Amino acid sequence: MTLGPLMVDVEGTELTPEDRRVLAHPLVGAVILFTRNFSTVTQLEGLVREIRAVRRPPLLVTVDHEGGRVQRFRKGFTEVPPQRAIGRAYDLDPDAGRRLAWQCGWLLAAELRAAGVDLSFTPCVDLDYGVSEVIGDRAYHRNPEVVATLAIACMQGMRAAGMAAVAKHFPGHGAVVADSHKALPVDRRPLAELGEDLLPYRRLVDNGLTAVMAAHVLFPEVDEAPAGFSRRWIQQELRWGLGFTGAVFSDDLSMGGAAFAGSVPERARRALAAGCDILSVCNDRAAVLATLDELAGESDPLSQVRLARLHGRPGLERDALVNSGRWQECRSAVDHCRDAPRLQLDA
Repeated sequence: MTLGPLMVDVEGTELTPEDRRVLAHPLVGAVILFTRNFSTVTQLEGLVREIRAVRRPPLLVTVDHEGGRVQRFRKGFTEVPPQRAIGRAYDLDPDAGRRLAWQCGWLLAAELRAAGVDLSFTPCVDLDYGVSEVIGDRAYHRNPEVVATLAIACMQGMRAAGMAAVAKHFPGHGAVVADSHKALPVDRRPLAELGEDLLPYRRLVDNGLTAVMAAHVLFPEVDEAPAGFSRRWIQQELRWGLGFTGAVFSDDLSMGGAAFAGSVPERARRALAAGCDILSVCNDRAAVLATLDELAGESDPLSQVRLARLHGRPGLERDALVNSGRWQECRSAVDHCRDAPRLQLDA
């Protein structure tokens, strides 16, 4: 059995019989975990083992674990600072900022890999235009060169810990006010004015980026479909224009920003046709079941290869990890960043 194009969620801290039936479906390729799936590190390790035992090759196990506001697992995991804090550290000392970005990437990836999780959807490379509340302090910086530098360092740290990075939200969510969880944001800039937003992706691709998450953001001057449903964005701009050869994840198709495309199964078909390799359907089991029924036979061999490359490499087990010199060094640096007073700048 190969990895299918759907990424789904599970109900709680252990698999239910229905969870097992859903995960065994050939169209499922990945599982995304949430806070409700976590109580302790030991419990999480057991849940991941359950998921892996459902089928071969094992499903990808993923999570949104950026740090700051978006960190699903807390107790027993390092509290990683929001990316804006890393950007501020860079403003004070560029070398220290790059080092901190690497350390945060390594630390979050190493701790997740020790629990068996393959992938975290990070880094966020949206630019901080100061208008998007849903992005906010998830962005490193306003300067695209700084964002690219810190995102590359984070990716390299994650890679050293055995995990691929997933850059998001392509081609950019930072310049719109609306929250795509609730509505469809519209960015009316023409393509010629989006070069800064695309620069971090270009730099990341040049440094071996293996996965991207596409945004539920509409750029009507570029295409009539939002980025995650647009062949223009995914095939022409991302793959042909930037030379990206990795996996493209849709953002959650249950979100308000995807509603324009019809029912969730219709959204899934449109995202696949646009070039997404894996489709996220979360927090709506009825929609998952309907999508599995209506997408029968949908599977792309090239997408399967891209997804198979995202399985995490073996890392240290938990006890060995927290006793390692690298973990202690990275943990100390992250704790110092999180506890440091905010930089006060003159008006």
